[in-house]
Amino acid sequence: MSAKHVAILISGGGSNMMALLDSMVGDHPARPCLVLSNTAAAGGLARAADRGVPTAVVDHRPFAGDRPAFEAELMKPLLAARPDIVCFAGFMRILTAGFVSHWQGRALNIHPSLLPLYKGLNTHARALAAGDTEHGCTVHEVTAELDDGPILGQARVPVLPDDTPETLAARVLKQEHRLYPAVLRRFASGDRRPVFLP
Repeated sequence: MSAKHVAILISGGGSNMMALLDSMVGDHPARPCLVLSNTAAAGGLARAADRGVPTAVVDHRPFAGDRPAFEAELMKPLLAARPDIVCFAGFMRILTAGFVSHWQGRALNIHPSLLPLYKGLNTHARALAAGDTEHGCTVHEVTAELDDGPILGQARVPVLPDDTPETLAARVLKQEHRLYPAVLRRFASGDRRPVFLP
């Protein structure tokens, strides 16, 4: 069986992207075909290029107020790369239902909370404010509803008494780098059972 092709969308340094790229070697059922960003300043682009992965940029700023036009441009390098799977890894743009529906069942996202808790932003501060004893991250299928698709994996961390949003975020990020590759490997092999890491 030929390897699945994976496109990764980023907006920043791409630490989760790197975890995915590092994992797609050897007997892994997938290989990267594109790293795509909405900003040329994303540090992850150079890191991907250093690995020999094709990169592309579609700047969202010229399309202010016209999300469908931005998404039409975003779709061009994606379609050209012909990915089987699209992984969102810190891509900081909300996408319309029209864009998402094209990749339905083939698109994954990682979110820094134990969904369905804390959809959206500032998840670590919200977990601390709620007095939670446990926090973590979730990989889910992307649907038209924000942070709402079927859960494909979760990893948990304890919340410590002296945690700040920053210290909690750092511990969760380490788990993200374990969880996302584990989910992608299983998903690319055709297995959608959730992965739960201790």
